[in-house]
Amino acid sequence: MKTKFLSVLMLLLAINMQSQDDNKKESNTGLKGGYNLAAVSFDGDGETGQRHSFHIGFYSESFLNDNVSLQIELLYSQQGYELSDGGGTYTQKLNYINLPLMLKAYPSDNFFLEAGPQVGYAITHKEEFDSSFSLFDTSQEFNPNSFDWGVNFGGGFKTDTGVSFGVRYHLGLGDIYDEGKPKNRVWQFSIGFDF
Repeated sequence: MKTKFLSVLMLLLAINMQSQDDNKKESNTGLKGGYNLAAVSFDGDGETGQRHSFHIGFYSESFLNDNVSLQIELLYSQQGYELSDGGGTYTQKLNYINLPLMLKAYPSDNFFLEAGPQVGYAITHKEEFDSSFSLFDTSQEFNPNSFDWGVNFGGGFKTDTGVSFGVRYHLGLGDIYDEGKPKNRVWQFSIGFDF
């Protein structure tokens, strides 16, 4: 699976480099990372408490014209959720390799809006219960579905020097587990740097 992700990324990087000569705006590749506020929606009945985590990875942006670009990313993203009550805190830790494909529109030179699909592959998972009394602390592993998918919406600002600041919401459409129809919900706050 990792080989397929890397093959797709290499193909898009090659397309990106070839398209640089054809566009007025320069296509670019870079590194991005930031803060996640991750939660899960069960049966569409609202969201759980949020897990505070991070994401990091690479992107390649190819301009189709002066105002529209296509950006592919390869991201490591920590997701899941937390539930707290008087008895303790339950934390689900799901870590993914995500592959978003974003269509970006630039209504001005530096401001952008973006939307697009995302697929993800769960690489690690762990569920923990932390009580105020260590005798009852537990660590368990369940088997989530390996693949996740959904759509992203966001926007941001990119400086003329290639530094970008973005906010994105991931609306998961694939079930994390077979029971309860839990779906990922993630707010991402990112900073990116063109190479």
